[in-house]
Amino acid sequence: MDQNVEFFLQSNNNFLLIRYSYSNIKKITGGLKDKLGEGGYDSVFKGRLKSGRDVAMKILNKGKTNGQDFISEVATIERIHHVNVLGLIGFCFEGFKQALVYNFMHNGSLDKYIFSQGEGTSLDCNEVFKIALGVARGIESLHLQRLGYMALELVYKNVRGISYKADVYSFGKLLMEMVSRRKNANMGSNVLMEEVSEDNKIIVNKMIIVAIWCIQLNPHDRPSVHKVLEMLEGVANDHQFPPEPLFYPT
Repeated sequence: MDQNVEFFLQSNNNFLLIRYSYSNIKKITGGLKDKLGEGGYDSVFKGRLKSGRDVAMKILNKGKTNGQDFISEVATIERIHHVNVLGLIGFCFEGFKQALVYNFMHNGSLDKYIFSQGEGTSLDCNEVFKIALGVARGIESLHLQRLGYMALELVYKNVRGISYKADVYSFGKLLMEMVSRRKNANMGSNVLMEEVSEDNKIIVNKMIIVAIWCIQLNPHDRPSVHKVLEMLEGVANDHQFPPEPLFYPT
């Protein structure tokens, strides 16, 4: 698989990406000291280029990813210029040492705003809704572009949980957190915000219904991202709850 990745990188000379050595990656991040976050398959660190530009460095866990994941992300993000998709600057690929260099978002992560609990950084309901739309549009843009770079087994056999419906599920969980202002782990069965004005009830109800459709246990019951956008942009009264609006297995 490493040979396949190298062949892909060498055969795509039209990339406008910078290839960094792993030693440069460590210099840029100051020895991987400033950790921004961690996921199941990678860790993200803050770094600074020689130009003074701040970057977010995603260090991939080689034990949990494969070469096709790397190819898919590099090929997809590099060719997308979308306001709701983070820009890719460069990459590192040295066997087990793999990294992706992204633009740094100075406003921080979304949880800083939706879980602030009156600390002066909270967003109102309309702002949260606009962000939800932006996230959905970004995911849709990725889905339109990514298919051509994914191996067939990733599309049809859903290896390691990679599928478009998995993205929809993740968006639904995020939407729940955004509308409730609580982390999913602390949400329980109550998904409503403590106080919702009459003007915001339509937006909140719409987001809840869409979120419940997205987190259906059966992937076939979840809508496509395109349908999610139609529901978010449409009239709330036209939306019906799914036949089994369950959050957790019985």
